[in-house]
Amino acid sequence: MAKAAKIKTTETNASVRGFLDKLTDEQQKEDSNTILNMMEKATGEPPKMWGPSIIGFGNKRYKSPATGREVDWMKMGFSPRKANLSIYLISGLQKHEESLKKLGKHKTGVGCLYIKRLSEIDQKVLEKMIRDESKAKID
Repeated sequence: MAKAAKIKTTETNASVRGFLDKLTDEQQKEDSNTILNMMEKATGEPPKMWGPSIIGFGNKRYKSPATGREVDWMKMGFSPRKANLSIYLISGLQKHEESLKKLGKHKTGVGCLYIKRLSEIDQKVLEKMIRDESKAKID
């Protein structure tokens, strides 16, 4: 197995609960706790902080299809950012194409799903995406 590249964002021993308790936007805090519960239930893994602001579940050696670079990364995770909730689905958003059509108001980036508020989407569709992601084979 190839040696993983060193990246800045790595798993830490910081408190997930402490991080969420510091959120000042009450709706964002509530939405974050809902996503935390969805991901914990789907993965069966405890949440861990990755860097100062990402909550991740599980570990995976990820190989970039574009560069071939390998990094140690989470299987899935999310981050309550100022502008939106960033949800990281490591298997790729193309695997969730049908669900994304039904999800509701969202934006996407490379491997990232951006949601302003859970009230703007169909939470059952998000929950299905998270469950499907937890079972996905990640190359």
